Amino acid sequence: MIIVTTETIAGKTILESLGIVRGSTVRARHIGKDIFAGLKNIVGGEISEYTKLLADSREEAMQRMIKDAGKLGADAIVNVRFTTSAVTQGAAEILVFGTAVKF
Repeated sequence: MIIVTTETIAGKTILESLGIVRGSTVRARHIGKDIFAGLKNIVGGEISEYTKLLADSREEAMQRMIKDAGKLGADAIVNVRFTTSAVTQGAAEILVFGTAVKF
């Protein structure tokens, strides 16, 4: 599955648009990681626990979008975008979406 943030793919002719596909996940913080992150806030630097949490969340959302596109028989997903929103205090949704297409 080809996944791009552009509307077209070099060297490919899009023959059919199959519609919007999406994937999302909602993740909550972990109290143990929050304590360590609070200490990091004092001394500064990257909070690697949150970086990993968000990276894992993006990957899970991407895989769900790819699965959604696969159900439609897509060859690629174009114009892919990510967004996030707070669901509740301490929990956020990562959403990825794009347009499934056939060559």
